[in-house]
Amino acid sequence: MLTLDFLCPLPNGLHARPAWALKEQCSAWRSDIRFINHRLNSHADAKSSLALVSTGTLFNDSCSLEISGSDEEQARRALESWIDKDFIDSDSEIPASAAPQSYPLPRSLSRLHPHILPGTLLASGIGFGEITLWRSDSLERYRTIPASPEDMTRLEHSLAELADSLNQQLRLLGGESKTILSAHLSLIQDEEFASNIRRLMRDKKQGLAAAIIDNMEAICDKLLASSSDYLRERASDIRDISERLLHITWPEYRNQNVLRLTKPTLLVAEDLTPSQFLGLDLTQLKGMVLEKTGRTSHTLILARASSIPVLSGFSVAELSALEHRQAVLDGECGVLVPEPDEAVMGYYRLARELADKRVERQIRDAALTALSRDGHRLEIAANIGSALEAPGAFESGAEGIGLFRSEMLYMDRQAPPDEQEQFEAYQQVLLAAGDKPVIFRTMDIGGDKQLNYLNIPQEENPFLGYRAVRIYPEFAGLFRTQLRAVLRAGAQGNAQLMIPMVHSLDQILWVKNQLREVKAELQAEGLRYAESLPLGIMVEVPSVCYIIDHFCDEVDFFSIGSNDMTQYLYAVDRNNPRVSPLYNPITPSFLRMLSQIVTVAHRHGKWVGICGELGGESRYLPLMLGLGLDELSMSGPRIPAVKSLLRQLDSDACRELADKACECRSAEEIETLLRDFTPQEEARPLLALENILFTDKPYRKEQIIQLLCGNLAVTGRTEHPLELEEDIWQREEIVTTGVGFGVAIPHTKSAWIRHSSISIARLPALTDWQSEMGEVELVIMLTLGEYEGLNHVKVFSQLARKLVNKTFRQSLMEAPDAQGILDLLNQELTF
Repeated sequence: MLTLDFLCPLPNGLHARPAWALKEQCSAWRSDIRFINHRLNSHADAKSSLALVSTGTLFNDSCSLEISGSDEEQARRALESWIDKDFIDSDSEIPASAAPQSYPLPRSLSRLHPHILPGTLLASGIGFGEITLWRSDSLERYRTIPASPEDMTRLEHSLAELADSLNQQLRLLGGESKTILSAHLSLIQDEEFASNIRRLMRDKKQGLAAAIIDNMEAICDKLLASSSDYLRERASDIRDISERLLHITWPEYRNQNVLRLTKPTLLVAEDLTPSQFLGLDLTQLKGMVLEKTGRTSHTLILARASSIPVLSGFSVAELSALEHRQAVLDGECGVLVPEPDEAVMGYYRLARELADKRVERQIRDAALTALSRDGHRLEIAANIGSALEAPGAFESGAEGIGLFRSEMLYMDRQAPPDEQEQFEAYQQVLLAAGDKPVIFRTMDIGGDKQLNYLNIPQEENPFLGYRAVRIYPEFAGLFRTQLRAVLRAGAQGNAQLMIPMVHSLDQILWVKNQLREVKAELQAEGLRYAESLPLGIMVEVPSVCYIIDHFCDEVDFFSIGSNDMTQYLYAVDRNNPRVSPLYNPITPSFLRMLSQIVTVAHRHGKWVGICGELGGESRYLPLMLGLGLDELSMSGPRIPAVKSLLRQLDSDACRELADKACECRSAEEIETLLRDFTPQEEARPLLALENILFTDKPYRKEQIIQLLCGNLAVTGRTEHPLELEEDIWQREEIVTTGVGFGVAIPHTKSAWIRHSSISIARLPALTDWQSEMGEVELVIMLTLGEYEGLNHVKVFSQLARKLVNKTFRQSLMEAPDAQGILDLLNQELTF
């Protein structure tokens, strides 16, 4: 027997995803392998993900693998390499975003004296609806179901039906939903899950239902005893799959308390399992209060991804008196507002209207063509792993799909996808893209992405091993099936093909030969296909850089995989903490290499993109633009910010910056260059049409200030409307801003304003400004930047003096529209 000792490297502990990954690695060997957690003295079969999860293993726990069998030496070497280099990558189940920040009640709300119940903010947003309490299904009645000779057969059938149900959901869902359900599927496919239930039926003479419940409770008790919040919250996943198994086996016993939403609802519950959440009508779910959900709950991850605001900090019993009453769930300030009066509802209706307009602006801006300030074109595309991610990417402003990771179709399953499944997935992306390009990277599997059904032996250094294009000749049938699917789907879209891990011209010539043969097959079969399919390669092996000119004769484009290229160029394992600080693509050597690739490719009329993490880093965008790259591909959520920054950059200035960076002697010098490089954002006028509002609603003073500050966020003049509003209110406390004649001039100099602005609201009737100067029907708000050269008091004084003039005042009040007011002020005021 051999022993492999290590410290658990997983920040979230050994939960479902890394347990499944470790099980897959161990299952590849004939030897028996036992996992031991020395802190808890817990033991498990290392070929069972469920048993591994149950060990309660936390970050930095002392652990061992005991390996005994005919291939124990090879197994130990391979597992040691995998644990050192790749184990940490499987710790992927983290919250979709960091816990949101809750804000103090803004003055425009607190001055209305709302009845509020402070909670703990878990997911942001604002929701209105009827409070609906939901109590979880008690499983005790299932225990009364007697044992039956058919229980063993019934268990197998129910597990198969549950697996089929999960697989159907996986085909329809994407993003976080797919990740979570994949983990659930791996748990029920774990032999230990079923064998524990069989053991309870056999040894304790239990019926199937009681055995399922006892198995669930035993696993949950182990998880709940963990000191890790993350592992404790995984008990919800075990409960979820166990309840689904019971419901499938005995649908007639299922509680009638099935949650169906028929109107806007704020749901109050102890907790919801992921499958219960996914079963809700999300168009009617406006918010949730969950008593026992933690910050890493899978249900919370799904809620954030669905833009559903969530609070905790209340028990179901505490809120039971509010059932069936209307309320607001404020996911900005972290409060529940039961039975709001009309003034408070007015605040929240306006807050949501302004929030919706900000989202619309971001989407509209993201849809603009990606151009630099001087009109230089740089295509911004998205990296995706499933067809379901495509619509969201295009909503974020993607101008194409720069990387479709087709290998995701091959993972977490027992057999490869057939041609029809792939064809439908690729076709779905192309339909979403319209005439935009979609680059399908052929399957990047093998090496670090092991698939049991391919039976590729484990390797000590998988990143440099048998993977991607290197495995295609051995699995030519699999590769040709993928080519057939892409070619068929490409008949009705702008499909392109990209080959990963290429290092020689022979590999590309072999791929092109396969393409010719597959096209001939499709033509002979009378099937439609893309007769012209642009072909490119990923540039991730450094040797390719020296023969780019040779490749230009055979391919149409290049996409630099900056993640792998960086570690190959520097001989640095980015997952090894002792050398990972050396992993840095922003060095003179890496930038010179990029420059060489772009220069040679452009000389031969080929375009070059980047599809690694570097492409989505906003702070390095000036360098990417200056180096002459034609395309950047990144995760969808990063696209709006990158396109916005691009519009501020001058390509000539960026080219000069990149030239200087390539001449630097160190990464530190380059970072200094970047810090000193300040893109000059185009100045925006103090007076602008976008900040002059004619409103037909009888707003209160609080709402008027809320409206004007919120509108500055809508127009991109501030990213902090609540903080700006607070500065306005602080000035209101010092001195009245009513100046008489039906006019008020609230004003401030603030660090929270991005572009100094004059905002105007003309009201439909006189409004109480709570000032000795009387009611107002015109509000002129002055917000100047903290370092603005203009003195806001002088501007205020100039406005006040002008307003003394009755003719000027009357012209403002009678102007037919916003343009009329703008013309008059531009004519009369000088700053």
